[in-house]
Amino acid sequence: MDPLLAIGQILVSVALIVSILMQARGVGLSGTFGGDSSVYRSRRGVERRLWQFTIVLLVLFVTFSLAAFILAPGPS
Repeated sequence: MDPLLAIGQILVSVALIVSILMQARGVGLSGTFGGDSSVYRSRRGVERRLWQFTIVLLVLFVTFSLAAFILAPGPS
């Protein structure tokens, strides 16, 4: 595997984890049983940008993973 590709994939995966953890709300059983009514609420401002950034990071992570798979050396 190309070291540059591996470093890029690690950096994108860490950023993806952080962006997902920043979105955590309604955690626990109270959110499961109706304690949080955020299901029908639209995202606005910073929350919407964070959501879009998470989607971009997800696409980048999938791209890095596919590139690592395609560029991997075959069995010798």
